[in-house]
Amino acid sequence: MNKIDKKSRIPLYYQLMDIIVEKIDSGIYKENDKIPSERELCDYYQVSRSTVRKTLLELEKDGYIYIEHGKGTFVSPKRFKQDLLKFYSFSEEMKKIGKKPSSKVIEFNIINCNEKISKKMNIDIGDNIYKFIRLRLANDEPMMIETTYVPYNRFPGITKEDLENSQMYDIFMQRFKAKFNKAEEVFQPVYIREEEAKYLEVNRDINGMKIERITYENNNIIEYTTSIARGDKFKFHVVLEK
Repeated sequence: MNKIDKKSRIPLYYQLMDIIVEKIDSGIYKENDKIPSERELCDYYQVSRSTVRKTLLELEKDGYIYIEHGKGTFVSPKRFKQDLLKFYSFSEEMKKIGKKPSSKVIEFNIINCNEKISKKMNIDIGDNIYKFIRLRLANDEPMMIETTYVPYNRFPGITKEDLENSQMYDIFMQRFKAKFNKAEEVFQPVYIREEEAKYLEVNRDINGMKIERITYENNNIIEYTTSIARGDKFKFHVVLEK
């Protein structure tokens, strides 16, 4: 559809939205391409400035475009679609879509388990655990920040360099012969806080997604991770079957 039907009951701004979205989905407008100006859209589709402005406002809300004042309107980079039907890792998902994953370890410590983590992981207070915070990147662009707790006695000897040079799950499986049989995740929309925004290189208080993951080996919990993902970079996909 490349024309506005002014006799249609469908609002003009909605028709124009469909046209622009179709051009984005088909690749006519590519990521970070500048789209026509308000005046150009008005002239080409013979609609009012208010119709075009409403169209662009709705497209921006839906994440299709972003506006740089004084420069114009541009096509937003596509969000990474995460399928939640099976066990997954950040690194493997990024590779599937042609992105180069990497990790930067911000914090790495061996600590005594406190009461909160003891309840989450069903281990004794005072037991040694790893706590590490990693910034996860795709093509060197920050995507999410993860805080992970892992029992030391199951994976002794892991170093900061290990986590920077290898995938965590590869370390677990190859060095320690770990076998995962289940993971639970809880999702919660949040505003990204100031410290998180600094690492993710975004403005504070934008929308993000908090993801809590508990990973099991048989009946034992071997990982508890809390992640903050950029809301402008991810969407999550679930299929419900009867």
